[in-house]
Amino acid sequence: MSNKYIFTYATIMIVIVAALLSTAATVLKPFQEANARAAKMVEILKSFGVESSREQADELFNRYIVEEIAISSGGEVMSLYQKGKKVRGGDTRPFELDMKKELKKQLAGEPATFPLYKAQKEGKIFYVIPLYGKGLWGPIWGYIALKDDLKTVSGVTFGHKGETPGLGAEIEKLPFQEQFKNKVIWDAKGNFTPIDVVKGGVNNLAAGQQLHSVDGISGGTLTSNGVDAMLDNVLRIYKNYIVALRKK
Repeated sequence: MSNKYIFTYATIMIVIVAALLSTAATVLKPFQEANARAAKMVEILKSFGVESSREQADELFNRYIVEEIAISSGGEVMSLYQKGKKVRGGDTRPFELDMKKELKKQLAGEPATFPLYKAQKEGKIFYVIPLYGKGLWGPIWGYIALKDDLKTVSGVTFGHKGETPGLGAEIEKLPFQEQFKNKVIWDAKGNFTPIDVVKGGVNNLAAGQQLHSVDGISGGTLTSNGVDAMLDNVLRIYKNYIVALRKK
């Protein structure tokens, strides 16, 4: 068998395999996007206490999310969608905004817009804020839901890409997330106070500080610090909007 034959055969096989992979990626892309969309809806719903499968996500999201809002880093409303339909503002639906990309724009000094979800469940209103930050080994993210007083936490969800199992990866587990319920992001003097993730435990803090703090993860200090920084950095983006809304 000549080298020319081997080379030709290998080239043809590479082209065929590449074509098959390209076709598979094209065919699978809509399914992957739909799956990611459903997973995002599941986490948003979970933050204010609605459990959903990915199959139910679209139905429940449309039932409970009454408004999608996009705000500027200064707190100005840039667009408003109700039940997925534009009411005013830009043509990009807030749900489609990528928090990672918008934070990167803001860091570069470019105009950025950030999504916010207004939900209604059993006659109660909740405001859901997306979170994105950096853990020990990679990105971390989540959602924090505020009650209608815009200061008390109803619930949170967190996810990660590569935190250490049994340590930093505990941020996605209920024992860590449940701590955030009923914590507050404004102190008694009216100061904005994002929640601290405290090494050594909140029981060592004064009673007033405990309202704004949760226990860090034992052995997962750097991931805990990442969550702390994420909450601080992201919630401050929404501060002006929240202040204006609380005055209404």
